[in-house]
Amino acid sequence: MRVVVTGATGNVGSSVVRALGLEAAVDEILGLARRLPALRLPKVEWASADVAGTDLVALFRGADAVVHLAWLIQPARDEATTRRTNVDGSERVMHAVAKAGVPALVYASSVGAYSPGPKDRRVDESWPTDGISSLFYSRHKAEVERLLDRFEAERPEVTVTRLRPGLTFKRAAASGIRRLFAGPFLPSPLVRPGLIGAVPDVANLCFQAVHSVDVGDAYRRAVLAKAPGPFNIAAEPVLDPAELGRLLDARPIGVPARGLRGAADAAYRLRLTPTPPGWLDLALSVPLMDTGRARSELGWVAEHSSGDALLELLAGLRDGAGMNTPPLAADTGGPARLRELLTGVGRR
Repeated sequence: MRVVVTGATGNVGSSVVRALGLEAAVDEILGLARRLPALRLPKVEWASADVAGTDLVALFRGADAVVHLAWLIQPARDEATTRRTNVDGSERVMHAVAKAGVPALVYASSVGAYSPGPKDRRVDESWPTDGISSLFYSRHKAEVERLLDRFEAERPEVTVTRLRPGLTFKRAAASGIRRLFAGPFLPSPLVRPGLIGAVPDVANLCFQAVHSVDVGDAYRRAVLAKAPGPFNIAAEPVLDPAELGRLLDARPIGVPARGLRGAADAAYRLRLTPTPPGWLDLALSVPLMDTGRARSELGWVAEHSSGDALLELLAGLRDGAGMNTPPLAADTGGPARLRELLTGVGRR
């Protein structure tokens, strides 16, 4: 089996190519990324490609499956750039899959594709995927879901699988996640249980997380199973203020949602953080997912708890952990994170 993976050097992509490389049924893996990594993995060949502009048909030809992970979270302040990769690039991937005669497409959707939903029960994959309107990431994920609906109707010969993971963490992605979401001003040595002190106790502030290695395994299983449709991917337990307080040895403190959002908006406007306040809207709004279909049809069960994944990420943040790929490298921000500051927080 030959598998092509777009966005193969990021948090999830690096876990996917590693999982596929350990799978006996997979003979060849072509990892595509805009910037080639120095990382060497079994069965993996690297090629430079940008889904927004590169001719993908030649790269896809002869593949048994394409796993499409390429996605931009930054620059958050330039939606034209992110949309060109996220939406237009995804549509180009679909067209190339069809033209190259690839029989299976596995797409990285997200919990962020879901419309607002309940926090007191779990929803299955039939919950509407119209996204959260205040966040470009969610709007783009929802738009690609509609493109996939049309693609499935027009190309019934292609098996389309959609994975919808929760927040995805691992130690080796810590530097990359910090740059994308926290920015250059995070005092990394202080990100440790016992020093954080308090967590905001806000109604509906509860979310699901999963370890990147477990997500990589879910993609491996999806490639092998060629099971059509969407699959929710998340670990237990749900991370709510009480659970976060226990994990971080911190006290939940009641905070009005409006006040918390106002603070997030001010930090973004002042360029203290690259994260727009819509990410808080997403955390407060998206439903809790039921993962029963992934268990029954893919045989997937998370090996790591959501709490362990979060604590591993925090340890990586303290240590400046990274990986030998451009998106995850520990030194990408430059000395004293100067490059991050010079290129603009959330701008480039």
